[in-house]
Amino acid sequence: MRNRLARRSFLAKAGAGAAAMGAAIGATAPTVSAQSAAPEGSRFQPARHAEDDWFDRIPGKHRQVFDTINHTGLGLALFFSNNIYTGNKNGYGLEQGDVAVVIVVRHFSTGFAFNDAMWAKYGKSLAGRISFTDPKTHQPPTANVFLATGYGDALTNGGRTLDAALKNGVHLAVCQLSTRANAGLIARDTGGKADDIYNELVANLVPNSHIVPAGIVAVNRAQERGYTFVATA
Repeated sequence: MRNRLARRSFLAKAGAGAAAMGAAIGATAPTVSAQSAAPEGSRFQPARHAEDDWFDRIPGKHRQVFDTINHTGLGLALFFSNNIYTGNKNGYGLEQGDVAVVIVVRHFSTGFAFNDAMWAKYGKSLAGRISFTDPKTHQPPTANVFLATGYGDALTNGGRTLDAALKNGVHLAVCQLSTRANAGLIARDTGGKADDIYNELVANLVPNSHIVPAGIVAVNRAQERGYTFVATA
């Protein structure tokens, strides 16, 4: 008799415990599910900043952005940007204004966004930072080699100059961080003031250039504005 009472007491306690556990699970499960499930119909939308609105002011039915970090990559971007215009013209009957092309120049390609006057004045410092020599003279350039003709296969642009690309409608996103780094090195080499040299460099960018806070950020913002991304190296 005593054993049967003890057994009933144990089963009653076990049943009560299981019921309490089930109630706890039932109470917490919907909360966990609600926290992990995204609201129905929601999708990520990037924030818009006025600093990036210039991407939308470039006319075009199609958008392309190239990311370049050195002279090799910049040359290839110039080469392929020309192919974009040619391919769209020959294959689709599209004109230059139907295609928006942006080339991001950052890190070691930034110096080539400056005009010939800056290379004539600061070529030694600009070239020294990136260990670059003029393929013709094997000396630091005294002009922007991508604005010049006659280099042929010595540069990766295959004769497609920066000047021609700009006339086609290509725009440059020029890294501010790298521009300041160039200004600092020039100041060290010349004894000038970095801020003054920075302002001088910005005033002597090639046409269609836009100073951006950082080139890598411009890569991100361009894609958020609908530009297809290509990296050249």
